[in-house]
Amino acid sequence: MTRVPFTQNYRWHLPLLLLVFCCSFFINNGAIFADIMESRNIVTAREMVYDHNWLVPTMNGELRLEKPPLPTWIAAVVEVISPDNLPLQRAMAGLAAVMLVLFFYKFATKLTGNRTYALVSSLILCTSYNIILMGRTATWDIYCHAFMMGAIYYLYLALRQTACKWPLFIAAGVFMGLSFLGKGPVSFYALLLPFICTYLLFYRRETRMKGKWTALFTMIFICIVLSTWWYAYTYICHQEMASYVFHKESSSWSNHNVRSWYYYWQFFLETGVWSLLTLTALIVPFWKKRVEASKEYMFCLSWMLLILFFLSLLPEKKTRYLLPILLPAALTMGYLFIYWIQQAKQKMPHLKDRVIYRINAYLIVVATLALPVALYLFMYREGRIGTGMFIWLAVLFLTVAVWLFSSALKLRPFSFLMGVVALFAVAELFVMPYIGSFVSNSDPKSISATQENPELKALPFYHSKDEVLRIELVYEAHKKIGDMDLTNKEEITKALPFVLISQKPAEQLIPDSIRKNLSLRFIDCYDNNRWAKGHKRYDSVFISNVTIVDER
Repeated sequence: MTRVPFTQNYRWHLPLLLLVFCCSFFINNGAIFADIMESRNIVTAREMVYDHNWLVPTMNGELRLEKPPLPTWIAAVVEVISPDNLPLQRAMAGLAAVMLVLFFYKFATKLTGNRTYALVSSLILCTSYNIILMGRTATWDIYCHAFMMGAIYYLYLALRQTACKWPLFIAAGVFMGLSFLGKGPVSFYALLLPFICTYLLFYRRETRMKGKWTALFTMIFICIVLSTWWYAYTYICHQEMASYVFHKESSSWSNHNVRSWYYYWQFFLETGVWSLLTLTALIVPFWKKRVEASKEYMFCLSWMLLILFFLSLLPEKKTRYLLPILLPAALTMGYLFIYWIQQAKQKMPHLKDRVIYRINAYLIVVATLALPVALYLFMYREGRIGTGMFIWLAVLFLTVAVWLFSSALKLRPFSFLMGVVALFAVAELFVMPYIGSFVSNSDPKSISATQENPELKALPFYHSKDEVLRIELVYEAHKKIGDMDLTNKEEITKALPFVLISQKPAEQLIPDSIRKNLSLRFIDCYDNNRWAKGHKRYDSVFISNVTIVDER
């Protein structure tokens, strides 16, 4: 019986991807503390549940209409099922990442008719830095792009079909609407618009729209209805606030986090381990003559560069906005791997092919060999891991390095790709639990301890309006913390008794003329800094003096 190569044994594709999903998005996803974005989102979800404001979200008691509600609804449902479960909240983002990659795999299959190419491109995507980061954190970016990838897949099928397939257009409209409910027009601009422009450039003449226009307009109508109903509702119920938010959000694109037009020149670094391969894929004259599906390669490359161009046009720039560029980047790099796999059957007869393949491979081998050294310097020497674990991890990384080196030397591209997958699996399975130790406050004392104090449970929490309140403190305290003018006697008297959260001692914030009529009972001082004292990131805004303020 003829042995079927693993890459062509398609029944193993899905189990392999599921295994990679577990490592990339779910295993040890609670190792890192909640950051500011996660704190905002989860606080909003909590208030949605406990204040029963499912249609008009609030954050720390104030309206939060800047973000559409779909991801918050998902987080709120998780809060109902399992309160205060950060790993489960992050698992929802992981499921969105899984949906994105599965649609990506199906799209790649339809684009080329080659499921091996789809698998290779999907594995590249799952081992790219930014996709792992967004699939492991309870932030909303992954949702809108996951739904948009589904919309692009169905739209591509609908346009490529000879006959009009209504279900495909309807599905595309639904997924577009869900993407808008995920994060507004972000994915429309950053992913869909570049796709449509690139599609028209390469496939316009091959697309037959006869009999499809009604279905296309229906798709647009469904998208508009799903995208706008919540905005219409909030505008009717909170017209003044909705107008303010609209103007604030639209103006932030031009005056918030403004960067120069070339800020994204390092876009290739977002792919992490594949940074050099991303640059290699840009050598158009070289690859256009070699890859079999040169038109599809140019389509994916143009899609990637057009995303970069459109994002560079916006004054506001953040590296996480580059997430959508990873999709066409992985598709583009997939063609290089497929070419190498095909050439490897003939031992890569051309010297240039061998040189380019090995340069890319050996760089990753060197990085892998450096990992045991990094483990020693930053973890073992600092006492973050024991001798046994250090030896175990060093042996694992060196084993993977030997695997990668052998695959590079013997010209086995798919084996090399699987070695990279193994490298990430080792890191996510065994190193991730220790990552949190890098931000180690030697005297941690979280404000979350106030939840256990029965004296504080029934009292409202306030902070001075003259001090900065970090949303992470609201997240940890599990309480709304309102702002108060501590120089206003009437405002203080009206709120009594209450709990004051302050960076400075309460006696320094409340004027003597007001304080003489008050009873100030100091409870404790909490420190929610993730970094140790003396570190440059240690910040006094995370210091919380907790005081009960009551009538004398």
